[in-house]
Amino acid sequence: MTVRTKPALWWRLAIVLSAGLGLVLSNSSLVYFTLESNVIVLGYFISAVYWMVKRNTVDAPAPRLRGAATLYIVITGLVSHILLQHGESPLPGLVSGPDRLQHWSSFFLHYTTPLMVVADWLLLKPRNASRWKDIPLWLAFPLGYALVTEARAILFPSFPLKYPYFFLDPTTDGYGWVAGQIGQLTVEFVVLAVVVVGLDRLGTKLVGGRAPAPTAEAAGAPAEG
Repeated sequence: MTVRTKPALWWRLAIVLSAGLGLVLSNSSLVYFTLESNVIVLGYFISAVYWMVKRNTVDAPAPRLRGAATLYIVITGLVSHILLQHGESPLPGLVSGPDRLQHWSSFFLHYTTPLMVVADWLLLKPRNASRWKDIPLWLAFPLGYALVTEARAILFPSFPLKYPYFFLDPTTDGYGWVAGQIGQLTVEFVVLAVVVVGLDRLGTKLVGGRAPAPTAEAAGAPAEG
């Protein structure tokens, strides 16, 4: 039976559509972590759909890269909803008020795509591909993003949108406060990464059985010594 009849392929195409619509409708700059994480998700799932069709398999390629994309988009969704929107519902802006197009973009980028990617991670194959030792590598991107933002603001003070997020802005409270914010977020991101790996294990139980451990080539990573 062809993979084109499998729900996994169409679900991943829907993720591509959600992330793509959010990015196309957005008028924000790529300096935002939101856009960067959605670009990663879009690129990964476009590649996944291509390789699924080419290999006629429901297994997504490079599953450990899939774990990283899942972590980044979960960070995007939670930071937006909790820290930036203070838990407010995104729904009213979709049906009334100004800038409805941007509200729809934000809804795709911060809500629809993260939830769909989490569902993919929890329910679709391959399973048990992530490793606890992947977590430090996964965290390099969000931590690097924070460091690059601070360095860029110092080196290029006229750069527009020097501090895309309030918790990276030392203007009022100084760099000590920013360091504290980054430290707190790092701890929270470690917890989220542990949850992502844990969901991989939980997903294995939900779909009934453990998949064979992926080879180094299938995992999208060099063989471990």
